[in-house]
Amino acid sequence: QVQLVESGGGLVQAGGSLRLSCAASGRTSSTNVMGWFRQGPGKEREFVASIHWSRSTIYYADSVKGRFTISRDNAKNTVYLQMNNLKPEDTAVYYCGADLIMRAGTWSTTYWGRGTQVTVSS
Repeated sequence: QVQLVESGGGLVQAGGSLRLSCAASGRTSSTNVMGWFRQGPGKEREFVASIHWSRSTIYYADSVKGRFTISRDNAKNTVYLQMNNLKPEDTAVYYCGADLIMRAGTWSTTYWGRGTQVTVSS
């Protein structure tokens, strides 16, 4: 089992920035690919970004490209999501995931964190 704990959410004005963190513990051998998902009000959960342990392979959803940056510190078993130029439509609960895979163009993950709320005011 892998335990994931997110932090760093909050309320920010449009155009502002936030940095989310996700610390993994437990069976960290299952954290080769980590990433972030989000679920906005009345919306389905969606993929945001993923990163391989080697940092050589990174993917972003089109909606966040150029604004969000995913990174990881393997020594700390932590993944980060730097979010810049935030928009009201970025408002969502952001979930950390571990052991992400993509099949038929759809991302899924084995392990989930409990989520952290990000609210962007206009």
